[in-house]
Amino acid sequence: MTIGVFLAVLMAALLHAGWNAIIKTGLNKQTSMFLLSVGHALIGAGVAVFYPFPAPEVWPWLLASGLIHMAYQLFLAYAYEQGDLSRVYPIARGAAPMMVLAVSLLFLADTISAAEIGGILVLGAGIALMARGVLTNGESRRLLPFALGSALATAGYTLADGLGARVSGQPFAYVGWLMVLSAVFYTPAVIALKGRAVLRADARTWGVGMVAAAASFAAYAIAVWAMTLAPIALVGAMRETSILFAVLIVWRFFGERMDRGKALAAVLIVAGVMLTRL
Repeated sequence: MTIGVFLAVLMAALLHAGWNAIIKTGLNKQTSMFLLSVGHALIGAGVAVFYPFPAPEVWPWLLASGLIHMAYQLFLAYAYEQGDLSRVYPIARGAAPMMVLAVSLLFLADTISAAEIGGILVLGAGIALMARGVLTNGESRRLLPFALGSALATAGYTLADGLGARVSGQPFAYVGWLMVLSAVFYTPAVIALKGRAVLRADARTWGVGMVAAAASFAAYAIAVWAMTLAPIALVGAMRETSILFAVLIVWRFFGERMDRGKALAAVLIVAGVMLTRL
């Protein structure tokens, strides 16, 4: 991974942590996620119009990823209803690189060095420490299945989009179409689960949702672009530095408690990132 791609993925990670903080602070998590989807679709359509229509071989990847993204959004919003961002986010994001690494080593041709594998595994240790806090600090255990479901979906769409963008050859157009499809799938699903009340929001909430959508779109477009230039598992792991950014954001700006376990987990995450750069 070149230094330019490395820095771009770090910026994407910061943007990703930022939009998750916005969603978490919303009163209704599924409403916030719906507004995010609408913003995604509008931005995606605006980007896609400047590129040729995707080739037939790209559409299976887009459709599969659109469905996986729908599941990711549902799981993540449900998880945020049960727990703090500084606990949910590390579990939801951190388990995914382990899954992507396993698939990459078994089925993909990407070359991953021993140091990079070590970095991803250290990242995983930091995530495990974060998850342990749920069981030892009396927090709601109901967040765990939703957070892990989100992690599984993250692993799924990371692989699908890394490969799909390579087939497409146009990563930004690919992400544009993907975001449109994700909104098409997510909207009826959330209405079926939560009712039409989930669609109601005032002007301020819409504005905040559009800001989150812009940050989210930019973050993922950068990540998918990076996966066309570097190993998918490595980019997937680097994106999870957003865990550290998220913990710092909620500690500094939203007053969530930073105990020793969270601090140590954050240190392990940083160590894992450093190992991927050796």
